[in-house]
Parts: sequence; C-alpha cells; structure tokens
Amino acid sequence: MDIRGNIKKIVDSLAPGVKVVAVTKTRTIPEIMEAYDAGHRIFGENKVQELAGKQELLPGDIEWHMVGHLQTNKVKYIAPYVSLIHGVDSLKLLRTVNKEAFKNNRVIDCLLQVHIALEETKFGFSEEELEGLLDQLPSEDLLNVRISGLMGMATFTSDNDLIRSEFRYLAELFRKLKKSFFREKNYFCELSMGMSGDYLIAVEEGSTIVRIGSLIFGEREY
Repeated sequence: MDIRGNIKKIVDSLAPGVKVVAVTKTRTIPEIMEAYDAGHRIFGENKVQELAGKQELLPGDIEWHMVGHLQTNKVKYIAPYVSLIHGVDSLKLLRTVNKEAFKNNRVIDCLLQVHIALEETKFGFSEEELEGLLDQLPSEDLLNVRISGLMGMATFTSDNDLIRSEFRYLAELFRKLKKSFFREKNYFCELSMGMSGDYLIAVEEGSTIVRIGSLIFGEREY
C-alpha cells in the first residue's frame, strides 16, 4: 500500500485549506508512521482506548482528533492532548469536556454533531435541539471548551444525490448558526463532513475537514 502516494493524491484533489484527518482505526504503528514520515500530522481515532494507546507511542507533534462517538466517562483519558473532538452530541458531554479541560489547564475545540442521515443509528442533534443548546450556552459558563463548528455523517448509500442534499443541508445550517450565534467568533469556522466514499461531494458542498481511512491505508482487515 503506497500510503505516501495516497495522501498526496487526496491532498492534491482538495481545495486549499481543507484539512485531511487520517483515520487510524485498527491501523498499526508502522502504518501510521509511514503517513507521518510522508509529512502528515493530523490523525483521528474512533475509540478512546485505541487513541490513548497510540498517542503514547507516536511523536508528540501529532494533532489528534477524536472522530468517533465519545462517552462522558472516557473524556478524561484524552483531555490532556486531544486537539479536536468531532462528535459532541449532548450538553452533558460538553460539560464533561469543559470540566476535564479545566483540570488540564486547556481549552478544547469541539464540533457539535448534527444528525443528517436517514439511519436512526447515527448520533447527533436535530436543528431544533442545536438552537436550544446554543440559546442555553451563555448561561453555562463553559470557559474551557470552544465550539469551532459542526460535524455530520451522511447516509451510507450509493445515492450521491441524497448524500449531496444531506451535506448541503448541514452547510446551510452552519451558515445560519454562524450568522445568529457566532457572528463575531472567528473560531467557528470548521465543517467536518465527508469520508473515504463521499469526501469529494462533501468538499464541493463546503466541508473544511474530511475524515479519510481506507483511501489512505487500504481496506481494513479485521
């Protein structure tokens, strides 16, 4: 597997400024180091245990993103170093991240996850829930978290029109919230949508962060 070549191909296919998170779920340390040696620095993990284990063994200048569903009781394990949490899907989780960030004297960037897919199994806020949360936030005094954007996962389907419509909806919601809640906040600038199968559509619809695993490292062997 030409990991270096794969990364170059993906980066070359993107608009300037779009970040690639190399998703390392089930990947070995040598595979990750191959991407690192190619100059890549942003890596993402789905599971806290796997993230914590890899973070200890890999270079300190890696920017680690938590891209999977995060449980409140696991936040403390990644709070000392995580750069961005992609999937904040409750006020309870946001409060926990704030508490653990405070203990580590950090401010942790978070994306609010929006449910845009047809599948019920996907996590995330509805538009109404999101607006309710953002109305409430000023009274919460969460000084150690920073909401820097939104994240969403499209329906797992071969219907590109459906995928595009879901990404477009999320991008429109992002712009709407930027206008109404984050007008003066330059840090609210990230829209994480798109994975190996649909990242090009996501970028066309305004994604600033794509999460790519198999296109970099090859299909997973379980």
